[in-house]
Amino acid sequence: MRKPRVDGQETRQQLLRSASEVFGAHGFRGATIAAICRKAGANTAAANYHFGDKERLYVESWRFAFEQSLRTYPPDGGVPDDSPVEARLKGRILAIMRRVIDPRSHALDIVYKETANPTGLLAGVIQKALAPIFNGFTVIIRELLGPEATEQQVLLCLMSIRTQCFGPLMRERRRKMDSQGHLSPGQEPVMEDVETLADHVTNFSLAGIRAVKQQIECQRRAGRA
Repeated sequence: MRKPRVDGQETRQQLLRSASEVFGAHGFRGATIAAICRKAGANTAAANYHFGDKERLYVESWRFAFEQSLRTYPPDGGVPDDSPVEARLKGRILAIMRRVIDPRSHALDIVYKETANPTGLLAGVIQKALAPIFNGFTVIIRELLGPEATEQQVLLCLMSIRTQCFGPLMRERRRKMDSQGHLSPGQEPVMEDVETLADHVTNFSLAGIRAVKQQIECQRRAGRA
């Protein structure tokens, strides 16, 4: 009995899924269209039809992997907009950490390979995709710091939070990856108790933001003296 024919949209999705895994494992230069098509169960003609060339497939596969990750772990962490600001901050921190520790987050693997061997193809799409996420953080930071905070103070607080979210977990993620870019057989998740780390980063960040806010208030009072 012949298998039902897969329609064009399903083929495109399977190519993107396979490409994100292959590019994540081998990088742009190490990956081949032939390997991606074999993994997807498609032919090179289908890849050329849907994407035209390897460069476009690379960009679109990163976008696909990133959007898949966002659907699984929404940027707000599922915390309602009317929740206390501290809860909203933790929700966003936890969402990032969950994306980092998920072995299916191939967008991160692609970025790691791109950083090690840059092509310049992803810079624009990554910046555009990340902007709304970090804009959400800046809104929360401004709310915590108050209206007198400068742009630099907000950005420095954001930089600190980003570093705490990505730094240790990305190092651990890479440590647990084998040479092919996949979790080694039998390896446990990168960090099972991510809630504990998210609590720590949230509390540490809130304490730092409060210290910056006190500095702002001291400067304001000194200016009036």
